[in-house]
Amino acid sequence: MTRQLAMTVCGLAVIALALGPAFAQTRSGAAGETLVYIGTYTGAKSEGIYLSRLDLTSGALAAPVLAAKAANPSFLAIHPKGTFLFAVNEVATFAGQPTGAVSAFSIDRRTGQLGPLNQQSSGGNGPAHLTVDPSGRNVLVANYGGGTVAVLPVGADGRLQQPSSVIQHTGSSVDPKRQTKPYAHSINLEAGGHFAYAADLGTDKLMIYRFDAAAGTLTAGAPASVALSPGSGPRHLAIHPNGRFVYVINEMRLDVAAFGQDAARGVLTPLQTISSLPPGLAVASGFSGAEIQVHPSGRFVYTSNRGHDSITAFAVDPSSGRLSFVANEPTQGAFPRGFGIDPTGQFLIAANQRSDSLVVFRIDQASGRLTAAGHAITVGAPVCVKFVARQ
Repeated sequence: MTRQLAMTVCGLAVIALALGPAFAQTRSGAAGETLVYIGTYTGAKSEGIYLSRLDLTSGALAAPVLAAKAANPSFLAIHPKGTFLFAVNEVATFAGQPTGAVSAFSIDRRTGQLGPLNQQSSGGNGPAHLTVDPSGRNVLVANYGGGTVAVLPVGADGRLQQPSSVIQHTGSSVDPKRQTKPYAHSINLEAGGHFAYAADLGTDKLMIYRFDAAAGTLTAGAPASVALSPGSGPRHLAIHPNGRFVYVINEMRLDVAAFGQDAARGVLTPLQTISSLPPGLAVASGFSGAEIQVHPSGRFVYTSNRGHDSITAFAVDPSSGRLSFVANEPTQGAFPRGFGIDPTGQFLIAANQRSDSLVVFRIDQASGRLTAAGHAITVGAPVCVKFVARQ
């Protein structure tokens, strides 16, 4: 996986808004549809964050429009109230310093319009992932290039403050090309917001932190980490709705590590490791794991496989948390970096980065299998898909 880092000063990433008239004219509270925000890598075919609408009956996606210009807004996060959107700016320098940035926007829930609020340093270069704590008072960010995790307090108006906590990861692992130093790839909070888990591809560890939302601080948990198999390359993490299980997609080995979670203490206990590829298929050159999400029902887990260009569906054993293979579905595009499952659990939208496409799949509620819904849109280098209910 090549990190796409702009090596020039970012400046103000949010420059302007460009919403199509159809969105401005859309009536409030349109039934049966949800707003869809798409994070991208910017370049010849993309200028920032794009906006579409998903029809929750047919699965059709409205033609995308540019919601806000921004530099490499590769990953997005939505405030718990649905009123603000936060985006990493995956760059190597910001305001003359060797760091990336995080941008804040207001959301008009009627039209989907994004309003630029402000931008702050991410506390390390190449930020690749972020999340908002359940109270909505902080954004937590993982800086892939810098190997750091940071906390940025959020004001009542949605504006970001300077980092209140920055922690530098240390260590390495077995791969001489990709694991010579830390690469903090994601950070997630358990439902109570008391513990954060940061997946570090470079050290083959999940770092465990106690999180204080009032102070905006991260401190080492007890234990401070849990190790994965050498050469795994942990990337993204998903927490089961019941709070008992945690699932990690390993980018380099293309497998899923399942853990039991003690949410009261933040402790993770290994349960299982299972391939993200179809049974019997070996990892090939150019393959890498990318995204992982749990279905809203908690019955299924989905992973994306780049190179193999597919989504794998797993069934979750409700008592043990262990996964079993259900099916593997081609994403009808190249390099599915990310995907999103709409909050109703009916549809999955795959973001095919190298074919500039978003493809909609219908989810069978009984089996978890995916079938193409017959709908797709074109967006340059799509990475992340997030949903916001319309008003």
